[in-house]
Amino acid sequence: MAYPPIALASETISQAELESAASWMVAGNQLTKGKETLFFEEEFGKYLGSEYAVFVNSGSSANLLVAAALKESGRLKNLKVVCPAVSWVTTVTPFTHLGFEVLLCDASPLDLGVDVVKLREIFYQERPSLLVIVHVLGHPNDMVEIQKLCEEFDVVLFEDSCEALGTETALGQKLGTIGIAGSFSFYYGHHISTIEGGMVTTNDFDLYQLMLSLRSHGWSRDLDGDVRKRLQVDHGIDDFRNLYTFYFSGFNFRSTDLQAYIGRNQLNRMGEIVEVRAANQSTYELGLPKFWTQKSRTKVLSAFAYGTAVSNRSQVAETLSREGIESRPLICGNLARHPFWSKWHKPQVLPVSDFVHDYGMYLPNHASLSLEDIDRVVDIFSSVAIPIFPGRQPESI
Repeated sequence: MAYPPIALASETISQAELESAASWMVAGNQLTKGKETLFFEEEFGKYLGSEYAVFVNSGSSANLLVAAALKESGRLKNLKVVCPAVSWVTTVTPFTHLGFEVLLCDASPLDLGVDVVKLREIFYQERPSLLVIVHVLGHPNDMVEIQKLCEEFDVVLFEDSCEALGTETALGQKLGTIGIAGSFSFYYGHHISTIEGGMVTTNDFDLYQLMLSLRSHGWSRDLDGDVRKRLQVDHGIDDFRNLYTFYFSGFNFRSTDLQAYIGRNQLNRMGEIVEVRAANQSTYELGLPKFWTQKSRTKVLSAFAYGTAVSNRSQVAETLSREGIESRPLICGNLARHPFWSKWHKPQVLPVSDFVHDYGMYLPNHASLSLEDIDRVVDIFSSVAIPIFPGRQPESI
């Protein structure tokens, strides 16, 4: 019997949504950033429980926007930032591009968030101003302990939540709403898609206003009226000249109203998407009890993919591929071992991140995946995979 292939990710935009978007375009609606963007931002903020949201052209741009806004705000005591070694390249590079000193923290063997013991050591020794965390594959970091450490050492917290849309902590907090800002990605294969796109959430009005300006060249057109007028008065700018006056060193991170329209329809399906991803995660856990996987305390786990580790990773990946099943390394592994980082930095001892780099992989989980599909993945994976755990020798099967 020939089985259909099982992709790592699946397009979330349905045929009905595509037809709706086509009709909306043909009707003559504005395609560049306009009212649909405002509607999408408002609705996304309400879904997350965040006061403000800023729609941008990618999750990577979302990270760069937050980095630039925090630097421009003047509220950081220095330009030292702690980033997770197990993360994504554009979690880290916005800060290197902007002149920050980036300090990498090893991962927890439980959830693959930052190791809070190592984090305390870094905070004590380096006294950074900013911590960036990544909720790897949708699993929250140890947020209670991290918040305590950030308060103790006066460190600003920023959440890269691009893999975690819809996950809620055990206390019922949606990820991306706990720190000063959260970032999200709407790229293909993420929880929802706007083709390309991203979002920043925050409850901080001043930071929100700054990000609105930085998103669009550094001008004031999108700002609250009082904020805009204050900038004009402070700099002696009349209303006409203000149209092309740039108050900050900005970018063009705007997305389009077409993508906002798609995103609004996608957002309506979040309940269904999260439910399926959570059920898939549970099915994997039941089917692979002998293998390491992430563990985290959640009320809702909106899993991005199923992370695990094997000592014979290449063999497992090749076997899955022959059966039409996609898999990948567990995101970037250890960023300290990537060429872009090692070119400018000395080697670091990061045992858990190295474990992920050498043995980690993830298996498909998306809203189009059936439980029967997962059973097939589990059977083929189990037939060849050799378990391995952090700090332990490989096991036999």
